[in-house]
Amino acid sequence: MGLARRDDERHTYGDYCTWSDNRRYELIDGIAYAMAGQLDQALRDGPSRLFVAPLDIRLPRHHEADDEIDTVVQSDWIVEILSPFTAAHDQVVKRALYEGHGVREYWLVHPTDRSVTRYRLDQGRYGQPEVSELSGSTDIATLPGVANVWTAVLRRL
Repeated sequence: MGLARRDDERHTYGDYCTWSDNRRYELIDGIAYAMAGQLDQALRDGPSRLFVAPLDIRLPRHHEADDEIDTVVQSDWIVEILSPFTAAHDQVVKRALYEGHGVREYWLVHPTDRSVTRYRLDQGRYGQPEVSELSGSTDIATLPGVANVWTAVLRRL
């Protein structure tokens, strides 16, 4: 059982822009998947800007116009908080998607077992994942000098 689909049709970003904001979707290879949640945290210091979902990240295959793009996800560093409904999709489909589009760092937060799995891009491929406990802080490789402090995240999970 996968994530709920909007319907059985193939869509583009042009279609996506016409949908109501009542329900959030990600668009992957033309398939609209219903979203189950979002990561809500802030980077308080450092050189980076914070963008909170929903933020449309369009991943073109070539140089097609925005309205023709058929893959839209919600960022170089992406963090997904796993739920029973999205875990397989996030760990398989989205991991492959992000790797193929050059996302440099992809984290999977496992709130039930209080761990995080981190993938880092190395020569175009994700290497062996690093798994660590959700305690203390974890450096963000793509944002030098910035670390994620887990106590703030754990309060919200």
